[in-house]
Amino acid sequence: MIEKIAGMVAGRRTRWITVAVWIILAALLSVFLPAVGEKEQSNAPNLKADSPSIIADQLIKEKFPGSSGIPALVVWHREGGLSDSDYSLIQQTAQHIIENPLKAQGEVIPLHQMPLPAVKAFASEDGTTLVQPISFGEQTETEVLKENIEEIKMLIEEASGEKPFETAVDDASELSVRVTGPAGISVDATDLFKGADVSLLIATVLIVLVLLLLIYRSPILAIIPLIGVGFAYAVTSPLLGWMAGEGWITVDAQAISIMTVLLFGAGTDYCLFFISHFRQELTRESDKLKALKRSFKDASGAIAMSGFTVVLSLLALLAAQYGAYDRFAVPFSLSILIMGIASLTLVPAMLSIIGRASFFPFIPRTEFMEQVRAGEKGKAYRKPAPEKKLGSKIGNLVIAKPWTVVITSVFILGILAGFSSQIKFTYDLLSSFPEDMPSREGFKVISETYAPGDLAPITVVAQTEGTVADLLEKLAAVPLVDHVGEPKASSVDPNLISYSVILSKNPYSQEAMDTIPLLQEAAVESLESAKVTDAEQKVWIGGQTAAQYDAKALTDRDNIVIIPLVIGLIMVLLLAYLRSVTATLYLIGTVLLSYAAALGLGWVILHYFMGVEAIQGAIPLYSFVFLIALGEDYNIFMISSIWQKRKTMPLKQAIREGVSETGGVITSAGLILAATFAVLASLPIQVLVQFGLITAIGVLMDTFIVRPFLVPAITTLLGKKAFWPANTELMEEPKQTLKG
Repeated sequence: MIEKIAGMVAGRRTRWITVAVWIILAALLSVFLPAVGEKEQSNAPNLKADSPSIIADQLIKEKFPGSSGIPALVVWHREGGLSDSDYSLIQQTAQHIIENPLKAQGEVIPLHQMPLPAVKAFASEDGTTLVQPISFGEQTETEVLKENIEEIKMLIEEASGEKPFETAVDDASELSVRVTGPAGISVDATDLFKGADVSLLIATVLIVLVLLLLIYRSPILAIIPLIGVGFAYAVTSPLLGWMAGEGWITVDAQAISIMTVLLFGAGTDYCLFFISHFRQELTRESDKLKALKRSFKDASGAIAMSGFTVVLSLLALLAAQYGAYDRFAVPFSLSILIMGIASLTLVPAMLSIIGRASFFPFIPRTEFMEQVRAGEKGKAYRKPAPEKKLGSKIGNLVIAKPWTVVITSVFILGILAGFSSQIKFTYDLLSSFPEDMPSREGFKVISETYAPGDLAPITVVAQTEGTVADLLEKLAAVPLVDHVGEPKASSVDPNLISYSVILSKNPYSQEAMDTIPLLQEAAVESLESAKVTDAEQKVWIGGQTAAQYDAKALTDRDNIVIIPLVIGLIMVLLLAYLRSVTATLYLIGTVLLSYAAALGLGWVILHYFMGVEAIQGAIPLYSFVFLIALGEDYNIFMISSIWQKRKTMPLKQAIREGVSETGGVITSAGLILAATFAVLASLPIQVLVQFGLITAIGVLMDTFIVRPFLVPAITTLLGKKAFWPANTELMEEPKQTLKG
């Protein structure tokens, strides 16, 4: 049946049809459907509609008109102190944007209508800095915000006749200007991802191409997997663009960036596994089509199972409530599904067309073909001596000293996993960005001259029911609170009072987030002391810090739900494929151990060598889903080889040959996959640097420790118990025994 499928996609007549179908499909989808990048949504919400901070922000928007919106903070700074001409420029800017409003512009302080002493009162105590807030509508698109900020820059540069946005913030003699706040950060973050897309794609293609050339030393064979990945992307991109256009999914720049890496890494792996089987069969079979059918029969099951494992694991992210996780599910799983189909249809068809020439100049031939070729050249044929491959030596080691291998591997991985308990996490948005990013520079200036919390104030709203409460005093007494603004009554409901709370810490830091429940507790206590009924239901806290507090709560919830779900799904798939409870348990256990070790080693490198104080809170779940799914890929390919060989030879010999046979291709695939994820570490975005580094480390551990040593050594120790309970066929000694 499987060989018939191979004939359908790569037969003498059908191979051209297969290639034509992919070309036509990619062309039609690209013409009639939008590319995924066109439907990218840069400001997609991460929080659920019923998250406390979202409810609070909505209440503030409805009950306190004009107080909500997305603020851009224009930071005017001169190290030696702002001059009168600087203040004049500030007033001129305020006048211009009030008289000529920007798109979606909201509240702006009319500094131009104030006398100079009043304007100077807005400056910092040392007189070096003034923060000019400009508010924009709540739903303003990032592209519109970017246009507005560019217009502000142009206005200030034309009025000053200088380039204050290019002046270093620590320049003692020149005026510097930066735009920060939620609007500035949003624009800078979007630009970072957009700038990263092209460089990421180029770097990924180059590194995969170079590694393929080094591995196969064949220019044709190096191009074939890239063609497969290219067509998979050409089909995936418009399908995702169409789904996003219909409102079924939401895609953002981060998802597209990682999807590109995943396609090249995992996609190339699938192609390599098929190519390696084809190469082996070409040394045994003179007819390339027969060799192709046999390689399809041997490789298709493992490739399909591997791809299905990754697809289901990534789809498990649909159970996430945090938007950034949920947005990954469909793009990642669909791209892997299409890549898996391409590796079993398009790639075999291309290999069928090109044949042995795919491996030029090192063309694989049968022994008879080599004899004929030597005779034609007038040379006596000499059978090459058997190669002493590293894989064979490792195979001999694991069956000769399995206890030593298991204890050593577990000890090394266990020590590294121990460091994972020391990891500190952060949800600080700014810490993920480069230090020279304009909005981060602006924040640094504010934090050094004002209270850092001025960047993103916390808004506390309370329903007082007309009673007199000591709410301001209670809020001001909370640790890390620098000061609390005067209360504002709602024009809609006079009993609804809001307070602007300014922290003395970075409002995006973990310490600031920990203040949210303390503010809630203080407000409730104040209302209860004033005899307000159901006080807990009459306090709302909004702002960026409150939103990050909710994000952490959702992330913690998703970790608890998704990690067991992914493990459960993989267990079911492995049980169905291997029919062995024992093998399923130790295959999952070894990958979990390598995942913990990757986190530990990643933390050691990031913290002790790169100076990272804390990693982004989303990293563990991101890395888990990828490493568990992709790590099982290698286990599946290797164990499938052992299982297949066990049918005709003793178990130890099957393990030795299985390790030897899969060693080269899995090592090559692991290096390519790790290299593609490592490319993320070259980007200026810390969340991608950390994710790329930890995932690359995990892939290398699976490639060089778990797959060649730990798993086969455990299989050796278990013996026939490795097939328990249902795989009775492999428990019995094979009828035909081959000597190794």
